[in-house]
Amino acid sequence: MNKVTIQDIADAAKVSKATVSRVLNGTASVASEKKNAVLQATQQLGFKPNTLARSLASGRSMTIGVLTQIIGSPFYDTISQGVIAGLSGTGYSPIFADGRWNRIAEAEAIDTLVSRRVDGLVLIGGDVPEDDITKLCAQLPTVLAARKTELPEHNCIYMDNVAGGFDATSHLIEHGHQSIAFIQGVEHHPDAIDRFTGYKDALRKNGIAVNSELVLHGDFSAESGAAAVETLIAGKTQFSAIFAANDIAAFGARLALHRHGLRVPDDISLVGFDDQMESAYMTPPLTTVRQPAREMGQSASAAVLDLIDGQPFESQMYPGQLQARESVSLLQG
Repeated sequence: MNKVTIQDIADAAKVSKATVSRVLNGTASVASEKKNAVLQATQQLGFKPNTLARSLASGRSMTIGVLTQIIGSPFYDTISQGVIAGLSGTGYSPIFADGRWNRIAEAEAIDTLVSRRVDGLVLIGGDVPEDDITKLCAQLPTVLAARKTELPEHNCIYMDNVAGGFDATSHLIEHGHQSIAFIQGVEHHPDAIDRFTGYKDALRKNGIAVNSELVLHGDFSAESGAAAVETLIAGKTQFSAIFAANDIAAFGARLALHRHGLRVPDDISLVGFDDQMESAYMTPPLTTVRQPAREMGQSASAAVLDLIDGQPFESQMYPGQLQARESVSLLQG
């Protein structure tokens, strides 16, 4: 099969080779009638643009560096899938690196991505120091996904975790619960801190004192969720409900409760955070706060492309959405 050339496309579309080049490279505006003719011709002829040639013509690599965290984590992977979906059809391809929630690993991963001459960066979560982010923003179009900073020069797409924690705890209080255990996330993790803040705010608003015996160390893992329940039971701490800082910890807590013969929600009500796909299918289906992870990833893709094209961007905050399911019941007096 003969290779399709720009001249072939120009002949089929009845335009000049220069017009074809402008359409394919996006280097200048083209009248919509001519642009549509070129695009239709490329489709009919089965033309596949050469990414290297396009990058040489535009001075761009046509790649976006994506720093994610803990590849295999359902939450971060869902954001990554959103980034991929957001770049689909744009001519840009993502290059992924794993920061593993470790500052040294993150710095090395970012250096690797920048050395690949990416046109922009999407930093998902992570613990990159704010000063380093500021330097990156001055060097490359950079967007933070699932992370908030207070600096106006940072481009952030994030969720209101304080409000999410407040809503989850308030839902339990509305069902008559006052002895609500909280399984924390990773220490110093901003999302974990914000969710804990929301938990405390909801208790205080309803005149319920924060009981330190009901606040358990966790690290977002199922193991920490199970260990927290073991600590509660071993300490003979009275509780009627648990709010876990994420769904994975809630899964571990659910297993530990089962092993001690405690039923959800008959004996203990349970709430998670994230609304992972599995949450709606556990027994019973888990009440949780939905994070719009995929949407945040798609928005991050759109934002970084806008920044590459010199368009302004304002940080975006997404609200969480409480998903009320069968893991919470009214406390029987």
